[in-house]
Amino acid sequence: MAASNRSFSLFFFFLFFVDIIPTLQAHIAEYDDYWKQREVEAKEHIEKAYNPNPEVVTQHFNHHVARYKTKSLSLMGFNSTRRHLRGMRKGGPCQATNPIDQCWRCDPNWARNRRRLADCALGFGRGTTGGKNGRFYVVTDPSDDDLLNPKPGTLRHAVIQKRPLWIVFARSMIIKLKQELIMTSNKTIDARGANVHVAYGAGFTIQFVRNIIIHGLHIHDIVPGSGGLIRDAEDHYGLRTRSDGDGISVFGATNIWLDHLSMYNCYDGIIDAIQASTAITISNCHFTNHNEVMLFGASDSYSEDQKMQITVAFTHFGKGLVQRMPRCRWGFIHVVNNDYTHWLMYAIGGSSHPTIISQGNRFVAPPNMAAKEVTKRDYAPPQVWKSWNWRSEGDVMVNGAIFTQSGDPNASKKYAGNTMLSAKPGYMVPILTKHSGSLDCIRGRPC
Repeated sequence: MAASNRSFSLFFFFLFFVDIIPTLQAHIAEYDDYWKQREVEAKEHIEKAYNPNPEVVTQHFNHHVARYKTKSLSLMGFNSTRRHLRGMRKGGPCQATNPIDQCWRCDPNWARNRRRLADCALGFGRGTTGGKNGRFYVVTDPSDDDLLNPKPGTLRHAVIQKRPLWIVFARSMIIKLKQELIMTSNKTIDARGANVHVAYGAGFTIQFVRNIIIHGLHIHDIVPGSGGLIRDAEDHYGLRTRSDGDGISVFGATNIWLDHLSMYNCYDGIIDAIQASTAITISNCHFTNHNEVMLFGASDSYSEDQKMQITVAFTHFGKGLVQRMPRCRWGFIHVVNNDYTHWLMYAIGGSSHPTIISQGNRFVAPPNMAAKEVTKRDYAPPQVWKSWNWRSEGDVMVNGAIFTQSGDPNASKKYAGNTMLSAKPGYMVPILTKHSGSLDCIRGRPC
């Protein structure tokens, strides 16, 4: 009883002084030796994952899309119109319409070959294998009742295990997280074959870890967690402050692949990546009904975010979105073959001279004449931001959309070589993003 009262008192003590906790500790109220060691290891992984030649990664991505366009699309008989796509029957030919999906979706035995997914990432997150080298863990229980001793069979129990795991779901379910879900390294969360919603509670925290794949979830109606004592590994628990209410928060983490997620209506950001998080790919997602969609880099003063390298690909930015698709600080962001059909303020923004290479996207401007501009630069006058490398190559501008370019006019050659335009022209975006969001996969059939 005395120990319980002591923990209860400590909880309120730390909540009272929440404002003095350094930002670098990101909701860790009790920054003990365990978290200090995780931070040290994370910084080492960031240094290893950072690529001093990001153009190699963009060239690799473009090369794969070029091969896909010239061989696979012609074999499947696709053209550049939605009319043909709408005419295809469910259960007909495999409809994997981009090179990431084609890596696994046409296999009718995908459920028996789930780990094949780990070979399919492209962009800066390529090489992310998640729990490929671990056992399967089946989530059978959607509850989240015990934060200190999570029940076996729950998602929280799965993600705190210190060994690699490939996490799947026994059936469709709605998981309402009482507090942020704090993950350990080397995990895949694979919702294929089930309709899984993480909703009406807290979101995911990927902090000071590496090698994470999250695939196939619906994540929506996320609210801040109040904080408290939460188990964050099999052998450790600690005191947390209030979480922000992000759908997915990536903090000081590396080798992250977020694929085929349907996300909307989170209290803060849909996806935030900060604190020098790098080697990240966000692909095949569908975002709707949200204000500040994605934030890459939380502070203009945190120069370590120059190591941040992120690919956003084959994603549909849909109805009800306002801004930050993404908003970037520092870092190198490759925004490629996405469909921007809705925004109210702007699509892509940033400050602190990030490099943003926009290739083969489709930007459909809103009717508002004051919101035709795709880009928005903050906290810098034109004489400063004109040197930032924000380049648009092969983008399709619809309804008066305008992308204000800046920086070196030849930057595209530096970053993407000669394959950039031919690899992924913007007119193919409706095909490439046709199956964005969580998929309805049925065992025994191509997904």
